[in-house]
Amino acid sequence: MTEKLLAISAFARRVGLTPSALRFYDDCGLLRPAEVDEQNGYRYYSPEQEARAALLRDLREIDLPLAEVRVVLDEGPAAGAAVVQAHLRTVEGRADAARRAAARILASLSAVPYECAVTLGGAELASAIRQVAAAAAPTDEIPALACVLLELGEDEVTLVATDRYRLSVRKLQPLAFAGYPRQLLVHASELTALARWAAAAVELRLETGPAGTAMIVDGESREVPVVAEEFPAYQSILGGLAPSSCRVVADRLQLLALLAPHASSTVALDINSNTLTLTPIPASNAGSSGRQVDVIGSGAVRIGFAASLLAAALEVSVGPDVLLEIRAEDRPVVVRSADQGTFTTLVMPTRLNG
Repeated sequence: MTEKLLAISAFARRVGLTPSALRFYDDCGLLRPAEVDEQNGYRYYSPEQEARAALLRDLREIDLPLAEVRVVLDEGPAAGAAVVQAHLRTVEGRADAARRAAARILASLSAVPYECAVTLGGAELASAIRQVAAAAAPTDEIPALACVLLELGEDEVTLVATDRYRLSVRKLQPLAFAGYPRQLLVHASELTALARWAAAAVELRLETGPAGTAMIVDGESREVPVVAEEFPAYQSILGGLAPSSCRVVADRLQLLALLAPHASSTVALDINSNTLTLTPIPASNAGSSGRQVDVIGSGAVRIGFAASLLAAALEVSVGPDVLLEIRAEDRPVVVRSADQGTFTTLVMPTRLNG
């Protein structure tokens, strides 16, 4: 027996849309009524249309343009997912830009008590700075790349650095937070010096406002020089990572030992689910070749790295094991500490000839 059709008002209540919205989507061809009364023009909808209407409602909730809505509704799950993911990256980029602009505006308005104060564990912050600052550029050729970005928020504090070949991210849980979220850019060398000073503190307080930024430990305050530069949009890099095709866990120190004799060379890693074999490129220029470590994981790949770059990422990790997540031989490789999920490094591979 055919289910009873619903008048537009009843259908609208069921799917969380207004009758005027349903009329608009009919005119656009996105959601046609099941029937239209020829006498009075009343629209009637089938219960089978509820799923499409609910999806349409959600797509408009995220401000997806109508042309892209049509793709999601009519061109299959794969095409629809790609559209929504691309739109989400765009929205997140706009939100980040808006937050940065709002922070600058609020900081410039003397009538607004714009302040931010976050309390962190001293040893934890010092460890995070050590890990992340290693990925900052060694020169000021591009000033922002010689810095560490600190994102101060109520739920987490994020430290980020990149020299375009590596990108390191560490997240910390604040002990206390007051005021507005802020972003600070601090030269890596300045931040490292402050970390050495604060490492022994049980707690430290980082305060920023119109008068400047300071780190406070046991009543002693030191200035934190903030750099007025634009940091790269690292979120789009992390958000744009494809699913990994090869994931393996290796002994971190064993892998470092394999890399050590080839610090100035390029190396090839041949990885499968059981072993990782390292070969210097060209093999004739270095000592032993084809040295192996056991790994646990899935997938297989041959990929190249500047040995010093990969070693640097491993050195700032913690714990005995490291997880390598590989997508393709020309895409960033994620290096995660198996014991510390809050620290992530991306390392760019090197193209191998042949």
